[in-house]
Amino acid sequence: MFIDFTKVSCYAGKGGAGCVSFRREKYVPKGGPDGGNGGKGGDVVFVVDDNLYTLHDIRYNRIYKAENGEPGGRSEKTGKNGADSIIRVPPGTLIKSIENKAVLADLVKNRSRFVACKGGIGGRGNAFYKSATNQSPRQAQAGIQGESGVFLLELKMLADVGLVGLPNSGKSTLLSKLTSATPKIADYPFTTLQPLLGIVKVEDFGSFVMADIPGIIKGASVGKGLGYQFLKHIERNKLLLFLIEATDDKPDKTLKLLQEELFAYNQALKDKAIIVVRTKCDLIPPAKLSKQWLSNIKYIVDISSFTGYGIKELINLIDTKLNEV
Repeated sequence: MFIDFTKVSCYAGKGGAGCVSFRREKYVPKGGPDGGNGGKGGDVVFVVDDNLYTLHDIRYNRIYKAENGEPGGRSEKTGKNGADSIIRVPPGTLIKSIENKAVLADLVKNRSRFVACKGGIGGRGNAFYKSATNQSPRQAQAGIQGESGVFLLELKMLADVGLVGLPNSGKSTLLSKLTSATPKIADYPFTTLQPLLGIVKVEDFGSFVMADIPGIIKGASVGKGLGYQFLKHIERNKLLLFLIEATDDKPDKTLKLLQEELFAYNQALKDKAIIVVRTKCDLIPPAKLSKQWLSNIKYIVDISSFTGYGIKELINLIDTKLNEV
């Protein structure tokens, strides 16, 4: 199951208490203080793991507690620090404040870390309090309570290329043709119910990541259809592919609808590089494919995911545009 939003409660560990102790040595009837400090409480830390692509595991384990620090010991031994609580998240995870929804961290790179709650400091033992006027202190400090908080986690998937189109426009078929992803494919709308990622190989060593989201319909930017809740996943894409069927007799109207919904959701998407892809070209004889199809668009590629026509040209153009970006 694809989960891209959840809430977690985090509790850092409490610092260990300081120790009250006095030396016990032969022939020394009144040894001095030797109580050690307590250990530090563990932190709660979010860490990026690029083997993950959903918040599924976190959705069903919403409370995270780090270990408390251990008390100090005799002979001025410092207590052991508490173990951190590590929360592994996929790349592209936003950590937000529950109070005002402010973004506290945007975790993108693998192994990036964000300390959400810091563990409490260990208390000082009585050896710390020894002074010229107090040779036998009998007080020690209690450990400090660790921080706690509730955080919102939101995932915006990382992909180089995003596929945008009406339901049943051929996005999933193209993704399955270019990558090893196995989306559900059928001849009815909304077969894609969640975002999908795939890696496209370019010649021997190159590659890029492609993302497919559910089809966009009119009103998606205000909550209609399935696309709305997943539009955020194309905000990080470097390049957008607008897929329009070759059988569409009003491609300009379709492209305008798709762009209007995207731009209504986020005006910054206007700055993305785009390629228009005319899909399902095998359904129309080559001689009848209009050469004036969306003549105002600079980059247009005709393809058939079924026959493989135009696929290599599309991959090369995507690779070129990504290098430019």
